[in-house]
Order: sequence, then C-alpha cells, then structure tokens
Amino acid sequence: MTDSGHTWAIVLAAGDGSRLQSLTTTSVGVAVPKQFCSLHGGPSLLHDALRRAESIAPPERICTIVAKQHRRWWEDVLNVLPDRNVIVQPHNRGTGIGILLPLLRIMMLDLDARVVLLPSDHHVRDEAVLASALRTAVTTIERRPDRVVVLGMTPDEPDPELGYIVPGASRGNGIATVDRFVEKPSAQLAQSLVAEGALWNAFIVAAHARTLLRMFTARIPHIVADMRAAVEHDANHSEDPVAVRNLYEHLDTIDFSRHVMQGAESMLDVLSIAHCGWSDLGTPRRVAETLRRSPQRAPARDRSSTALTGVLSLAVQQAHSPARG
Repeated sequence: MTDSGHTWAIVLAAGDGSRLQSLTTTSVGVAVPKQFCSLHGGPSLLHDALRRAESIAPPERICTIVAKQHRRWWEDVLNVLPDRNVIVQPHNRGTGIGILLPLLRIMMLDLDARVVLLPSDHHVRDEAVLASALRTAVTTIERRPDRVVVLGMTPDEPDPELGYIVPGASRGNGIATVDRFVEKPSAQLAQSLVAEGALWNAFIVAAHARTLLRMFTARIPHIVADMRAAVEHDANHSEDPVAVRNLYEHLDTIDFSRHVMQGAESMLDVLSIAHCGWSDLGTPRRVAETLRRSPQRAPARDRSSTALTGVLSLAVQQAHSPARG
C-alpha cells in the first residue's frame, strides 16, 4: 500500500441492487443487495471491496456508506472499521447523496484529504491490476490536485448494459481528458463506441476532497449547503445527531454520474485500465458471463469470522434461476 497520510477510501455499499433482485431474492422472498452476496461462495463482494480499499488506505481512513435497513447484513462485516467510519444513511437518496455525506464527514477530519470512491458490488478477477491503477490514480491527483480522475476499463466486448467514457486528448501514461459520457447505449452505438476507443465507466473516482466538493457545488449548490450545515450541526451535537436524518426526509434523489459528473467534463481525466476481469454484476446476464469467465476459487478456510461470507452465492442462485444461461 502507498500511503501519503491523506488518502481515504469511500466504499459505497448503500445500494439496493434492484436490477439484480430476480437473482438475489431468497427462497422466503427477501431481496439481498448484491454487495452482501459472493460470486462463488466465500467472502462477500463488500468484503472484497474493503480489501481493495486497503491497497491505498489503512483501516482508519476507510469509510463505508451503508443503508439503515441493511444493518443485519453489514453490521458484523464492518466491525473491522472504526465506528465513526461506518456512515449510515436513513434512506437511499442516490449515489450523489451517498458520496456527498461521507465526503463532508471526511473533510471535517482532514481538509487535505484525497478520496477514492469504490463501489462495493463489483467483481475483479485480477485485483493486482486494479490495485496498481488505484495507486496511479492517487499519484495523479497528488500532482494535479485540480483534476478528478475516473477509471475506465478496457472493454471485453460492446455491452449496451454499461456506461461508457469517451476519452479526449491524451495526457500520457494512460491518462486522457474526458470528451463525454454515454449511458447504456444501443447495441449498435456500443459497437461504435468500442471501435472509437471508449472505455467502460467503472464508477471508480479519485480526487482531492476539496476538488470533488467543488464539482458537487457547481452542480447542486443548495444541497451541498444544506448537507454541510447538517453535518456540522450533528458534529457539534453528538448527543442528539438529528440534522442529517431530518434533511434526508426532504432530499431529492441525486445520481452521481448523471447529476454531478455529466456536465463537469472539463474537470475530469480518465485513466485507462488494462483487462482485469472487471464486472459490475449489474444484471443476471452479466453475472452469468462473469461466472463463465471466472473459475471458481475455493473459499479460504482460515478466516476468523463467518460474517465475511456472502449471504448468497450468485453462482448457486444463477444455477437455480429459470433464466440461467
């Protein structure tokens, strides 16, 4: 791990995984968000993301944003982190709000923070490749603190279920400006994008906290002001931290990609990542394809906590799905 003393990871684990519910619903009808499942059995995707975060930050600088209604699945898994680093949302208000809240919490502790956003529901076959890319992204923002770096995966195929980043001018060393984003294109457009050199948007982002906050402020200034005031209030009234909870009752749903990043391309660079077997496991089809390409690994036997094991095995769920294959 390369640790500059100000690098933080924010693991995003508050999503409901609604697109995959046909595959992640238990026999008694409970829909388990995919970050609490495993691919083949063994550690959950959330646990894999926490291990991924350790490649750039120590546990005391790894924060996780989770949902209150998912407590039964994350409470034991996250006992490896300091209590203050487990940030619980009272409601799901989209990825934008799910990033803004921990960002402001971190900035109260470290104004010089550099943050890396890591979704908790991805599978990566070659973690070493991604870990190296994460360290490159951190180094890049250290040199260029005014830029926000997004990671783009080299596509294995044209896939209309994914978002794409179209690179602009090269900055060298695999880094380019961002020309535009394209969300879930048609199959024909996806083919054209891949031929053009577009990259899959992995939703992994590295930036100085102040730069990322500046991007939020340019796009949703009133929400930033309200959230900052709520976070500061709760920090000063820890015996009754109700301001954030009350604010969530009235917040709109904000999507980070659509409402914050799109339109801010002038602040963004994209880092191209070589093939590493990345998948967002977003749909049953993508799960099936990932299982086909990823051989089963035997679960480790020396883990001290069974809480690390995913609630469901996606491989087992896929094998019993009527739509398998």
